[in-house]
Amino acid sequence: MSYRDIYADLVDEPGALLPIFHRIQDRLGHVPQDALPEIAQALNLSRAEVHGVMSFYHDFRAEPAGRCVVKVCRAEACQAMGANALVRHAEQRIGTPLGSTCADGSVTLEATYCLGNCALSPAVMVNGALKGRVTPERFDALLAAAQHKEQAA
Repeated sequence: MSYRDIYADLVDEPGALLPIFHRIQDRLGHVPQDALPEIAQALNLSRAEVHGVMSFYHDFRAEPAGRCVVKVCRAEACQAMGANALVRHAEQRIGTPLGSTCADGSVTLEATYCLGNCALSPAVMVNGALKGRVTPERFDALLAAAQHKEQAA
């Protein structure tokens, strides 16, 4: 499969690699591994360079995300306010470790490093919605609401 139709108009732009990754992920929900050699060739970069950039940025996924994406802030302010305990709770509640998706595809649990909500630590993002002062109980309620919303859609 060729992915070039998705990003062809970006190839000649300066610094095109990140915009290409964003475009592909916006369209497909992830950046498939088999797209990396094609992108490398189109940009005259090595496969190692393209893979390095892809793996450096946590927001790019090589596999499709779950129907619900939960990001837990792991930055210092959130850690000081209980993010580590919140991560342990989230992993247990969802049944999957950080950086993975449940077997049924319902939830992806990811770490992020600063959501810019330090005054309301610990912070999480659920399907793009930023939430602060998240306790384990509030986490459960946010997750249940997001899953209910996905099921209703």
